[in-house]
Amino acid sequence: MVAQARIFRPARNAMQSGKAKTKDWVLEFEPAAAKQADPLMGWSGSTDTRGQVRLSFATREEAETHARRMGIAYVVAAPHEPKLKLRAYADNFRYERIR
Repeated sequence: MVAQARIFRPARNAMQSGKAKTKDWVLEFEPAAAKQADPLMGWSGSTDTRGQVRLSFATREEAETHARRMGIAYVVAAPHEPKLKLRAYADNFRYERIR
């Protein structure tokens, strides 16, 4: 069975305004087995240990090189760049402002 991985740049945390941890590229394995509920405790778990692996790289090329070297099939997800809406605080008090 060939391991399938996804290479992407993570989005910023919706609860924070900063962009920390969004510059690196991440290689993450797709789940190979479905999660099952433990009959005793009810926790969900899986026999697939690759789901715990998450590798970070400085560039996309480094992540692709690593995946090729290890023989991992991968898919690259293009990063989504948000469009900036630059506004000045003074615009809140403009006379022509839509109310």
